[in-house]
Amino acid sequence: MPESMGNREETMETIKLRDEYIKLGQALKAAGMVGSGVDAKFVIEDGLVQVNGQAEYQRGKKLRAGDVVTFDGKTIKIE
Repeated sequence: MPESMGNREETMETIKLRDEYIKLGQALKAAGMVGSGVDAKFVIEDGLVQVNGQAEYQRGKKLRAGDVVTFDGKTIKIE
């Protein structure tokens, strides 16, 4: 079973930008990491989400190409 856990930790999803940026809460929803904007708000406010290796507390944080978001063992790369 540890192998499956290892795979989960390495899960990376890519979000391709349609505009100049996407907000952090929207990115979490788009990647299916949270069920709603309210869920996104709580996990972000609790400091559970990292952007480029740093805890991020603002749901409206603008993510741009090259940013990497980590939450719950999953990673999103913004392109």
